[in-house]
Amino acid sequence: MAKIRSKTKISRLRLAVQIFFFLIVTLVILAHALEDMGITIPLFSGASLHAICPFGGVVTLYNLISDGTYIQKIHESAVLLMIFVGISAVLAGPFFCGWLCPFGSFQEWLGKIGKRIFKKRYNHFIPQKIDYVLRYLRYAVLVWVLIMTVITAKLVFQDYDPYYALFNFWSGEVAVTGYIALGLVIVLTLFVERPFCKYACPYGAVLGLFNFFRIFKLRRNDKTCIHCKLCDKACPMNIEVSSKTTVRDHQCISCYACTSEVSCPIENTAAFKSTKYKTTLSETSSAAAGKLRNKGEA
Repeated sequence: MAKIRSKTKISRLRLAVQIFFFLIVTLVILAHALEDMGITIPLFSGASLHAICPFGGVVTLYNLISDGTYIQKIHESAVLLMIFVGISAVLAGPFFCGWLCPFGSFQEWLGKIGKRIFKKRYNHFIPQKIDYVLRYLRYAVLVWVLIMTVITAKLVFQDYDPYYALFNFWSGEVAVTGYIALGLVIVLTLFVERPFCKYACPYGAVLGLFNFFRIFKLRRNDKTCIHCKLCDKACPMNIEVSSKTTVRDHQCISCYACTSEVSCPIENTAAFKSTKYKTTLSETSSAAAGKLRNKGEA
């Protein structure tokens, strides 16, 4: 029972964090709209969606280094957030994607409808080989955004950004392409979990690279693993955790869904650790006995 409570606790914590940051962004947008009407909300004065988006720091980096200026609509706060998220990514990878990003949370919550409709088929409609290729599209998007931003010194991605469209759909500032992108993501989310994160998010592409050298990597203890593949089923990004001892996949979003704290039934078997598992003899014997017992039951 204690273990079940622990798993529920971390899941609830993550949901609470997701809701908190979603509400923060909503309040920032609301405050920005009210400010145009002459109404000021304390603590949110002068804030905007661009001011609290760390990707703004990435796209303005070239201009900031070359001539000390920010591109249009980007604030100093975006650069500070980029640094903060970058430091957290060195430690824990794309923690921002799995816990803090409001648009990632939006897709995840909407995807629950698709799970109810399609059940086990959900998130498995696209053939694996095609899916593998599509996952690199977000790097093409990233390169295009960076090049066009350097050339124009403007926030070119805003016109195609479904995240911006979601939080500004009522403002009249969203381009038609933004509405189309948002609509496409909403539809795809009913079939694929976090489709924008997987295939098109340029900031997710940047943070995904940190999975190759992050300090706390996702590690699986092969000695205690019973190969039930519940970690694979739990992963929203379709990573085959059960086939790896250390996960360095660029798609991992550090959501903890596959870990022993959430879905893995064996304690201390899947976790984010700075070092590899060191399994004791007693743990190995217990795991072997468990595997034999499972085979006998099968």
